[in-house]
Amino acid sequence: MAVKMRLQRHGRKKAPFYHIVIADARSPRDGKFIEKIGIYNPMTVPATIELDRDSAFNWLEKGAQPTDTVRAILRFKGVMFKKHLMRGVKKGALTAEQADEKFNAFVADKEGKITARVEATKAAKKSFYEAVSGKPKEKKKKEVEVVVEESAAEVEAIIETPEVVDAPEVVETPTEETSGDNAE
Repeated sequence: MAVKMRLQRHGRKKAPFYHIVIADARSPRDGKFIEKIGIYNPMTVPATIELDRDSAFNWLEKGAQPTDTVRAILRFKGVMFKKHLMRGVKKGALTAEQADEKFNAFVADKEGKITARVEATKAAKKSFYEAVSGKPKEKKKKEVEVVVEESAAEVEAIIETPEVVDAPEVVETPTEETSGDNAE
């Protein structure tokens, strides 16, 4: 009997949510399964993956074949790395303690990166919501007050010392008629 590790789709239209299951290869996609080992939600940023690493590793050791997507999830969560390390332990290249140490360091590093990405996403969402919340931006009141005081002082100076505007002088230019009258 061929056993597969695959995704079982749940959720509504255009909003998928998957269970990671161990199932007989002959059973339908959303049909009977042997064991549920995790969930996968691709709609969140970053995608939410909850996986029982030990159960997944045990099924891999028993010969369960993961689909391409599940293989990528197992690689992301470190199950494939653990399988690689355990192969090294069987060959004698590592001890079990060294393999566990390397695996725990890998998991801690990976979880730290995921946590940082989740926090960055939350901060980006928060700044976006603040930008589109409809609240007007705060104005700088100090600069506005200074400008108002200067303009009030100028108005007072104009009222106290009125300036007389000189009218332009009119210069008469002699025309031909006037020049002819003077010649006679």
